[in-house]
Amino acid sequence: MFERFTEGARATVTGAVTHAERAGADSVTEEHLLLSLLDRKSSRASFAVAALGLVDRRASMEAALAEARRRGGLTRADTEALAGIGIDVTEILTRVEGIHGEGALAGARGSRRRWSGRRPFTGGAKGILEKSLRIALGRRDRFIGEEHLLLALTACPGVVADVLAENGATYATVERALYGDGGESRAAS
Repeated sequence: MFERFTEGARATVTGAVTHAERAGADSVTEEHLLLSLLDRKSSRASFAVAALGLVDRRASMEAALAEARRRGGLTRADTEALAGIGIDVTEILTRVEGIHGEGALAGARGSRRRWSGRRPFTGGAKGILEKSLRIALGRRDRFIGEEHLLLALTACPGVVADVLAENGATYATVERALYGDGGESRAAS
């Protein structure tokens, strides 16, 4: 699959690994792929990101991602659904952090483990890479570019897709920014 990645898409994946290393994360996540995409310049995806105003909202998106990590990866929709059945995630979070310290639900970030090789990609991050291939094939593209990665991030349910949607970047709006009104593909599935 990686032989189909453009130079920019490969740089995005490499940048995601760098983001994971800087954060002291045990593995590369969808969040790292998004942050790496936001770093990219002079590509079709960077144009769409800028056109949608995501560059200007990077700090608020990073804060939303950090808050989701703090909640143990629960999306806002998850939190609202739990509230609907009487479970107050904020109260649980307060209690857990009171006992175990701030960020206790954020996972094993910054472990003391030494890396002898590459950081693994989470199942979600692998799913984004696979989805980008399906999107490229659905568009009949012979390559996987940064734009396919961006579309995949909006199409796969989870925290990253929620944060993007909250900032106006849904599959449809990203596709319109990338390809115009005539570019809607058949492959959002």
